Formats: sequence, structure tokens, C-alpha cells
Amino acid sequence: MPVVPQIANAAFTYNFSARLLNKSFAGLTAEEWLRRPNDSSNHLLWILGHIVYTRGRALHFLGIEASKPWFELFGRGSKLTNAAEYPKPDELFLAWKEIETQLTVALETASDDTLSAPSPEGIPSADGKISGLLMFLAAHETYHAGQAAYLHAWLGHGGVAG
Repeated sequence: MPVVPQIANAAFTYNFSARLLNKSFAGLTAEEWLRRPNDSSNHLLWILGHIVYTRGRALHFLGIEASKPWFELFGRGSKLTNAAEYPKPDELFLAWKEIETQLTVALETASDDTLSAPSPEGIPSADGKISGLLMFLAAHETYHAGQAAYLHAWLGHGGVAG
């Protein structure tokens, strides 16, 4: 089903990011999920969790509740914590695949009423509506997709684009 024009760019951006992210998360060992170049960097496990969390927020703004008990470990402003507190990579990757599918369907079936609703205060929106908020969240995901691609290459797995 085609996506309505006001969120076509967001849907394309989410789709493009998903392809890069799927390559970035492929073939990692349990140790690689938690490696980071320095103490101020996030690891791939946190990046994936944060993306699952923010896609869950996108679904929320589309009227669909998607949550996991560990969502707040990856929320806005969250800091890295002890690795034992995070879900295992397999569990997190499964949640990623589920939410990737859910968001694709939600974007394809979003109603004009939902997309035209005012965006909540404090969250950037290009047009002051949910449609613009979705574009912001999609652009935000590309930032983290770039981080994931960099870490994938830093770990010795090569580039994910091109």
C-alpha cells in the first residue's frame, strides 16, 4: 500500500535506515555488541535499543502502543548502564525486526486525522503536526544509523553502504 504524501519522505528514510542498520547488526559476536571506541561512545547494543525505543515512540504517535519492559534503558537522555541490565542481543534484534515491520505497516495505513493532529510540545516537528514529528524521528534514526555503520566498520566488519 502506498504511503500518503505528507509522510512519504519519513517512510523512505525509515526504510533506507533499516537496510543500513540490518547490515550494521549482522554477524556480531556477543562481545562486539558491547565494544566502544572510547568511554564517551555508545555501543551497538545501546544504539539498537535506542532505535527500537524511538520507533516505539513513532508508533505511539500513530496510535499504536509498542513497549518492552526495558524501553526506558534506551530512552532519550539515558546513559549506559551495566551490560547485565540490558536485554541480550538476540532478544533486542528480535524486537527490532518486530518493530521494523510494525512501523512499516503503520506508516502505510496512517490516517489523515492522525497525521494532521498537533505534535506534542517539546518534540521537533517540521509542520507542527504528527507528520512533521515522524520526519524528525526518521531523521534522528539516520544519525544513529551512521553511528552503527561506523562501529560496524570499526569492529573490522567493513562498510555497510556501497
